[in-house]
Amino acid sequence: MRFVDEAVITVEAGDGGNGVASFRREKFVPFGGPDGGDGGRGGSVYIQADENTSTLVDFRYTRRFRAERGKNGSGANCAGRGAPDVILYVPVGTTIVDTDSGDIIGDLVAQGQRVLVAQGGDGGLGNTHFKSSTNRAPRKFTTGIKGEFREIRLELKVLADVGLLGMPNAGKSTFIRAVSAAKPKVADYPFTTMVPNLGVVDADRHRSFVMADIPGLIEGASDGAGLGIRFLKHLARTRILLHIVDVQPIDGSDPTHNAKAILNELKKFSPTLSKLPVVLVLNKLDQLDEATRDEWCDYILNELQWDGPTFKTSGLLESGTKEVVYYLMDQIEQQRERELEDPEYAAQMKAFRDQLEEETREQTLAAKEAYRAQRRAQRLGLDDEDDDNDDDDNEMEVYYVR
Repeated sequence: MRFVDEAVITVEAGDGGNGVASFRREKFVPFGGPDGGDGGRGGSVYIQADENTSTLVDFRYTRRFRAERGKNGSGANCAGRGAPDVILYVPVGTTIVDTDSGDIIGDLVAQGQRVLVAQGGDGGLGNTHFKSSTNRAPRKFTTGIKGEFREIRLELKVLADVGLLGMPNAGKSTFIRAVSAAKPKVADYPFTTMVPNLGVVDADRHRSFVMADIPGLIEGASDGAGLGIRFLKHLARTRILLHIVDVQPIDGSDPTHNAKAILNELKKFSPTLSKLPVVLVLNKLDQLDEATRDEWCDYILNELQWDGPTFKTSGLLESGTKEVVYYLMDQIEQQRERELEDPEYAAQMKAFRDQLEEETREQTLAAKEAYRAQRRAQRLGLDDEDDDNDDDDNEMEVYYVR
């Protein structure tokens, strides 16, 4: 199944039907008067969140959506039929952006939430509306109003309470398999995970949260290296970041260097995103000898100068994972309760999330434009990355195969 988390489409609402100039014609009824009906309303275009939809792949192949126009009015004061509305279904977590102005039209974060993106035109008036004591036989009528036309960009960000961070092969997918029912692919090579995976984690009865596993990051991810820039934005709607560190990388690299690189890329991509609470998990302890395990973990923490919450786990053996789940559940519940009880804190958190959304959107768009310019220059053999005569809007379109 293809996973697409961004699409640009055009939506066009239907025009209103025309009014009509008509007069009553009936035997033995002289001077019947005007009886022209109004035109019908044009169909509008709505976008609605649907939890049964998980990708924007449908909008990659069909990019234009158009509602029908209203029917024209007719005699005998008959109004034209209004056109049906068009409803487009997108995954929960989709943001709708006007490509011309850059304004956010709507943010669909709940099942069934609906946003009007193109208003249908009103129908025209029949000549009945224009009769008066001085104009008893009006021949005036109006045409229907044109429907709205828009180009919009759909941006999908997964909705999760906890987001997993880490280098490729750090054990993120194994960890989420250990604590939830999600079954992402696991293998012993980098970038096994190619698309985000969501898992519902049950701490206790009636206590659960959603965890998101995104593809591994590498140095330069914030500038577009690897798969980073395409998926870092999915962390924008999480409450807590779970940083998974492989204590014994198979490539022989230094785990402290890897951990610092991830935190640095996070800060470069979005300073606001780097302010989210981070929990450090030293993973794959089953790869270390018990005699040197604690000493090696202490070395990593000292090199990182880390004084935040830390856990030691083995995702493969499911050792230590339950303690992480309980801690995360407690932190999430505390945040939720404080937002409900303290309106000022809730307002601060909303402003924080709004700023985070804006930063991730700007960074993602800037990186995509730089990538497109680079590809155009490579194809044309130019050193200058700016070429207005070769605009390829689909070059960096997010499109992955599971």
